[in-house]
Amino acid sequence: MLTANQQAKFLAGGTNLLDLMKEDVMRPTELVDITRLSLSQIQATSGGISLGALANNTDTANHPLVRQNYPLLSMAILSAASGQIRNMATNGGNLNQRTRCSYFYDTAMPCNKREPGTGCGALEGINRMHAIFGWSDQCVAVHPSDMCVALVALDAVVKVQGANGTERSIPFADYHRLPGDEPQKDNNLNHGELITAIELPKNNFAAKSYYLKIRDRASYAFALISVAVALETEGNRIKQARIAMGGAAHKPWRATEAEKFLVGKEGTEANFKRAAEAEMRNAQPLEHNKFKVELGTRGIVRALQMAMNGNKN
Repeated sequence: MLTANQQAKFLAGGTNLLDLMKEDVMRPTELVDITRLSLSQIQATSGGISLGALANNTDTANHPLVRQNYPLLSMAILSAASGQIRNMATNGGNLNQRTRCSYFYDTAMPCNKREPGTGCGALEGINRMHAIFGWSDQCVAVHPSDMCVALVALDAVVKVQGANGTERSIPFADYHRLPGDEPQKDNNLNHGELITAIELPKNNFAAKSYYLKIRDRASYAFALISVAVALETEGNRIKQARIAMGGAAHKPWRATEAEKFLVGKEGTEANFKRAAEAEMRNAQPLEHNKFKVELGTRGIVRALQMAMNGNKN
Protein backbone atom coordinates (compact mmCIF):
# COMPACT_ATOMS: atom_id res chain seq x y z
CA MET A 1 0.00 0.00 0.00
CA LEU A 2 2.73 2.42 0.92
CA THR A 3 4.91 1.61 -2.07
CA ALA A 4 2.04 2.35 -4.43
CA ASN A 5 1.74 5.92 -3.15
CA GLN A 6 4.81 8.16 -2.88
CA GLN A 7 2.83 10.52 -0.63
CA ALA A 8 1.80 7.83 1.87
CA LYS A 9 3.29 7.41 5.36
CA PHE A 10 3.30 4.66 7.94
CA LEU A 11 1.38 5.46 11.13
CA ALA A 12 2.47 3.89 14.42
CA GLY A 13 2.41 5.94 17.64
CA GLY A 14 1.90 9.14 15.67
CA THR A 15 3.62 11.34 18.26
CA ASN A 16 5.65 13.16 15.59
CA LEU A 17 3.70 12.61 12.37
CA LEU A 18 0.37 13.90 13.69
CA ASP A 19 2.16 16.90 15.16
CA LEU A 20 3.67 17.70 11.76
CA MET A 21 0.32 17.24 10.02
CA LYS A 22 -1.39 19.64 12.44
CA GLU A 23 1.27 22.25 11.65
CA ASP A 24 0.83 21.64 7.89
CA VAL A 25 4.52 20.74 7.63
CA MET A 26 3.83 17.28 6.23
CA ARG A 27 0.84 16.51 4.02
CA PRO A 28 0.59 12.74 3.41
CA THR A 29 -2.34 11.78 1.23
CA GLU A 30 -2.64 8.38 2.89
CA LEU A 31 -1.73 6.87 6.25
CA VAL A 32 -1.04 3.15 6.52
CA ASP A 33 -1.75 1.95 10.07
CA ILE A 34 0.88 -0.61 11.14
CA THR A 35 0.03 -0.78 14.84
CA ARG A 36 -1.44 -4.31 14.62
CA LEU A 37 1.69 -5.86 13.13
CA SER A 38 3.49 -8.28 15.46
CA LEU A 39 6.65 -6.21 15.80
CA SER A 40 6.58 -5.31 19.50
CA GLN A 41 8.68 -8.14 20.96
CA ILE A 42 11.75 -7.41 23.05
CA GLN A 43 13.86 -10.53 23.39
CA ALA A 44 17.35 -11.87 23.90
CA THR A 45 19.20 -13.19 20.87
CA SER A 46 22.38 -15.24 20.51
CA GLY A 47 24.25 -12.01 19.77
CA GLY A 48 22.56 -9.63 22.20
CA ILE A 49 19.02 -8.24 22.21
CA SER A 50 16.33 -7.43 19.65
CA LEU A 51 13.96 -4.50 20.17
CA GLY A 52 10.75 -4.70 18.16
CA ALA A 53 10.09 -1.60 16.08
CA LEU A 54 6.55 -1.26 17.46
CA ALA A 55 7.50 -1.69 21.13
CA ASN A 56 6.83 1.61 22.83
CA ASN A 57 9.56 3.64 24.47
CA THR A 58 8.25 3.07 28.01
CA ASP A 59 8.22 -0.72 27.70
CA THR A 60 11.66 -0.66 26.10
CA ALA A 61 13.27 1.53 28.77
CA ASN A 62 11.80 -0.54 31.60
CA HIS A 63 12.34 -4.01 30.16
CA PRO A 64 14.55 -6.10 32.50
CA LEU A 65 16.90 -7.12 29.67
CA VAL A 66 17.44 -3.48 28.71
CA ARG A 67 17.80 -2.17 32.25
CA GLN A 68 20.28 -4.88 33.21
CA ASN A 69 22.40 -5.10 30.06
CA TYR A 70 21.92 -1.73 28.33
CA PRO A 71 21.28 0.84 31.10
CA LEU A 72 22.58 3.60 28.83
CA LEU A 73 19.57 3.07 26.57
CA SER A 74 17.15 3.15 29.52
CA MET A 75 18.63 6.42 30.76
CA ALA A 76 18.45 8.03 27.34
CA ILE A 77 14.84 7.04 26.70
CA LEU A 78 13.66 8.12 30.14
CA SER A 79 15.23 11.56 29.71
CA ALA A 80 13.05 12.22 26.66
CA ALA A 81 9.67 13.90 26.30
CA SER A 82 7.03 12.96 28.90
CA GLY A 83 5.63 9.74 30.28
CA GLN A 84 2.50 10.09 28.17
CA ILE A 85 4.51 10.48 24.95
CA ARG A 86 6.86 7.60 25.83
CA ASN A 87 3.77 5.40 26.32
CA MET A 88 2.75 6.07 22.70
CA ALA A 89 6.05 6.58 20.86
CA THR A 90 7.48 3.49 19.15
CA ASN A 91 11.11 2.50 18.73
CA GLY A 92 10.91 2.63 14.95
CA GLY A 93 9.17 5.99 15.05
CA ASN A 94 11.83 7.38 17.37
CA LEU A 95 14.46 6.66 14.73
CA ASN A 96 12.41 8.45 12.07
CA GLN A 97 11.28 11.53 13.97
CA ARG A 98 12.05 14.79 12.23
CA THR A 99 13.92 17.84 13.45
CA ARG A 100 12.31 20.30 15.86
CA CYS A 101 13.97 23.28 14.12
CA SER A 102 11.59 26.24 14.44
CA TYR A 103 12.20 27.21 10.79
CA PHE A 104 11.19 23.71 9.70
CA TYR A 105 7.94 23.98 11.68
CA ASP A 106 7.11 27.52 10.53
CA THR A 107 5.66 27.18 7.02
CA ALA A 108 6.08 30.93 6.45
CA MET A 109 9.87 30.59 6.68
CA PRO A 110 12.32 29.16 4.12
CA CYS A 111 13.47 25.62 4.84
CA ASN A 112 15.30 23.27 2.48
CA LYS A 113 14.28 20.29 4.59
CA ARG A 114 10.59 21.10 4.25
CA GLU A 115 10.72 22.61 0.73
CA PRO A 116 14.01 21.91 -1.09
CA GLY A 117 15.45 24.94 -2.82
CA THR A 118 13.85 27.59 -0.62
CA GLY A 119 16.94 28.17 1.56
CA CYS A 120 17.82 27.66 5.23
CA GLY A 121 16.30 30.28 7.48
CA ALA A 122 18.33 29.14 10.47
CA LEU A 123 21.71 29.55 8.77
CA GLU A 124 21.68 33.32 9.26
CA GLY A 125 18.76 33.35 11.69
CA ILE A 126 18.29 32.39 15.32
CA ASN A 127 20.41 29.24 15.48
CA ARG A 128 21.04 28.77 19.21
CA MET A 129 19.67 25.20 19.18
CA HIS A 130 21.37 24.16 15.95
CA ALA A 131 24.32 22.11 14.73
CA ILE A 132 28.02 22.52 15.48
CA PHE A 133 29.14 19.44 13.52
CA GLY A 134 28.46 18.22 10.00
CA TRP A 135 26.14 20.98 8.84
CA SER A 136 26.02 22.40 5.32
CA ASP A 137 24.81 25.68 3.87
CA GLN A 138 21.62 23.80 2.99
CA CYS A 139 20.65 22.88 6.57
CA VAL A 140 21.93 23.40 10.12
CA ALA A 141 19.19 21.49 11.98
CA VAL A 142 19.89 18.83 14.61
CA HIS A 143 18.34 15.41 15.13
CA PRO A 144 16.07 15.58 18.20
CA SER A 145 16.25 12.02 19.56
CA ASP A 146 17.77 10.96 22.88
CA MET A 147 17.26 7.26 22.26
CA CYS A 148 19.23 7.43 19.02
CA VAL A 149 22.26 8.95 20.74
CA ALA A 150 22.49 5.89 22.99
CA LEU A 151 21.87 3.52 20.07
CA VAL A 152 24.75 4.89 17.99
CA ALA A 153 27.06 4.63 21.01
CA LEU A 154 26.00 1.00 21.49
CA ASP A 155 26.68 0.01 17.85
CA ALA A 156 23.05 -0.85 17.14
CA VAL A 157 21.86 -2.32 13.83
CA VAL A 158 18.54 -1.42 12.20
CA LYS A 159 16.64 -4.29 10.55
CA VAL A 160 14.37 -3.25 7.68
CA GLN A 161 12.10 -5.04 5.24
CA GLY A 162 11.00 -3.99 1.77
CA ALA A 163 7.56 -4.45 0.21
CA ASN A 164 8.85 -7.48 -1.70
CA GLY A 165 10.00 -9.15 1.51
CA THR A 166 13.67 -8.35 1.03
CA GLU A 167 15.42 -7.73 4.34
CA ARG A 168 18.57 -5.76 5.03
CA SER A 169 20.58 -4.59 8.02
CA ILE A 170 21.83 -1.02 8.41
CA PRO A 171 24.57 -0.20 10.95
CA PHE A 172 23.15 2.56 13.13
CA ALA A 173 26.00 4.93 12.30
CA ASP A 174 24.91 4.72 8.64
CA TYR A 175 21.17 4.95 9.19
CA HIS A 176 20.86 8.74 9.56
CA ARG A 177 22.38 11.25 7.14
CA LEU A 178 24.23 14.53 7.31
CA PRO A 179 22.40 17.23 5.32
CA GLY A 180 24.82 17.76 2.41
CA ASP A 181 22.84 18.87 -0.65
CA GLU A 182 19.75 16.82 0.24
CA PRO A 183 18.65 17.88 3.73
CA GLN A 184 15.11 16.64 3.03
CA LYS A 185 16.48 13.09 3.44
CA ASP A 186 16.82 12.31 7.14
CA ASN A 187 17.90 8.70 6.75
CA ASN A 188 18.81 6.00 4.25
CA LEU A 189 15.48 4.15 4.20
CA ASN A 190 13.89 3.67 0.81
CA HIS A 191 10.22 4.52 0.35
CA GLY A 192 8.18 1.49 1.32
CA GLU A 193 10.81 -0.03 3.61
CA LEU A 194 9.63 -0.79 7.13
CA ILE A 195 11.79 -0.99 10.25
CA THR A 196 11.14 -4.34 11.90
CA ALA A 197 13.64 -4.33 14.78
CA ILE A 198 16.70 -2.72 16.33
CA GLU A 199 19.44 -5.12 17.37
CA LEU A 200 22.08 -4.44 20.02
CA PRO A 201 25.22 -6.58 20.29
CA LYS A 202 26.47 -7.93 23.59
CA ASN A 203 28.98 -5.68 25.33
CA ASN A 204 30.78 -5.10 28.61
CA PHE A 205 29.54 -1.54 29.13
CA ALA A 206 26.65 -2.06 31.57
CA ALA A 207 28.60 -1.24 34.73
CA LYS A 208 30.02 2.04 33.44
CA SER A 209 27.42 3.87 31.34
CA TYR A 210 25.84 7.28 31.62
CA TYR A 211 23.55 9.57 29.63
CA LEU A 212 23.83 13.29 30.32
CA LYS A 213 21.20 15.64 28.91
CA ILE A 214 21.75 19.39 29.20
CA ARG A 215 18.65 21.45 28.44
CA ASP A 216 16.92 24.71 29.23
CA ARG A 217 14.49 23.12 31.70
CA ALA A 218 14.40 19.89 33.64
CA SER A 219 11.75 18.08 31.58
CA TYR A 220 9.95 18.07 28.25
CA ALA A 221 12.77 19.91 26.50
CA PHE A 222 15.15 18.96 23.72
CA ALA A 223 18.87 18.79 24.39
CA LEU A 224 21.15 21.74 23.94
CA ILE A 225 23.85 19.08 24.20
CA SER A 226 23.57 15.48 25.33
CA VAL A 227 26.32 12.92 25.82
CA ALA A 228 26.07 9.12 25.90
CA VAL A 229 29.08 7.33 27.38
CA ALA A 230 29.81 3.61 27.72
CA LEU A 231 33.15 2.37 29.04
CA GLU A 232 34.86 -0.97 29.50
CA THR A 233 37.69 -0.73 31.99
CA GLU A 234 40.44 -2.81 33.52
CA GLY A 235 41.20 -1.30 36.90
CA ASN A 236 41.40 2.41 36.22
CA ARG A 237 42.47 1.93 32.61
CA ILE A 238 40.00 2.27 29.73
CA LYS A 239 39.90 -0.72 27.36
CA GLN A 240 37.03 0.53 25.20
CA ALA A 241 35.10 3.80 25.02
CA ARG A 242 31.88 4.68 23.24
CA ILE A 243 30.83 8.33 23.18
CA ALA A 244 28.03 9.96 21.23
CA MET A 245 26.43 13.41 21.27
CA GLY A 246 22.95 14.77 20.70
CA GLY A 247 21.98 18.36 19.92
CA ALA A 248 25.17 18.62 17.90
CA ALA A 249 24.46 17.49 14.34
CA HIS A 250 21.86 16.48 11.76
CA LYS A 251 22.38 12.90 12.98
CA PRO A 252 23.40 11.42 16.34
CA TRP A 253 27.10 12.32 16.45
CA ARG A 254 29.64 9.63 17.29
CA ALA A 255 32.58 11.26 19.07
CA THR A 256 35.28 9.11 17.48
CA GLU A 257 38.19 11.46 18.22
CA ALA A 258 37.42 11.37 21.93
CA GLU A 259 37.00 7.59 21.83
CA LYS A 260 40.35 7.02 20.13
CA PHE A 261 42.16 9.25 22.61
CA LEU A 262 40.84 7.38 25.64
CA VAL A 263 41.74 3.81 24.65
CA GLY A 264 44.52 2.60 26.95
CA LYS A 265 44.43 5.77 29.07
CA GLU A 266 43.77 6.11 32.79
CA GLY A 267 40.26 7.27 33.63
CA THR A 268 41.30 10.65 35.02
CA GLU A 269 39.69 14.06 34.72
CA ALA A 270 42.76 15.34 32.88
CA ASN A 271 42.45 12.61 30.24
CA PHE A 272 38.72 13.16 29.97
CA LYS A 273 39.31 16.85 29.30
CA ARG A 274 41.93 16.10 26.63
CA ALA A 275 39.56 13.64 24.97
CA ALA A 276 36.75 16.19 24.98
CA GLU A 277 39.00 18.89 23.55
CA ALA A 278 40.16 16.52 20.81
CA GLU A 279 36.54 16.00 19.75
CA MET A 280 35.36 19.59 20.06
CA ARG A 281 38.37 20.91 18.14
CA ASN A 282 36.48 20.12 14.92
CA ALA A 283 33.28 21.92 15.93
CA GLN A 284 32.03 24.68 13.63
CA PRO A 285 29.59 26.74 15.68
CA LEU A 286 27.12 29.21 14.24
CA GLU A 287 26.52 32.78 15.34
CA HIS A 288 24.23 32.01 18.27
CA ASN A 289 25.51 28.62 19.48
CA LYS A 290 29.20 29.17 20.13
CA PHE A 291 28.48 28.32 23.77
CA LYS A 292 27.88 24.70 22.67
CA VAL A 293 31.61 24.16 22.17
CA GLU A 294 32.37 24.78 25.85
CA LEU A 295 29.13 23.08 26.88
CA GLY A 296 30.03 20.03 24.80
CA THR A 297 33.54 19.90 26.26
CA ARG A 298 32.28 20.05 29.83
CA GLY A 299 29.43 17.69 29.03
CA ILE A 300 31.78 15.00 27.72
CA VAL A 301 34.00 15.33 30.80
CA ARG A 302 31.05 15.14 33.18
CA ALA A 303 29.47 12.15 31.45
CA LEU A 304 32.80 10.31 31.43
CA GLN A 305 33.24 10.98 35.14
CA MET A 306 29.76 9.69 35.92
CA ALA A 307 30.27 6.57 33.81
CA MET A 308 33.71 5.89 35.30
CA ASN A 309 32.23 6.12 38.80
CA GLY A 310 29.50 3.68 37.91
CA ASN A 311 26.86 6.46 38.01
CA LYS A 312 27.23 6.79 41.77
CA ASN A 313 27.34 10.59 42.10
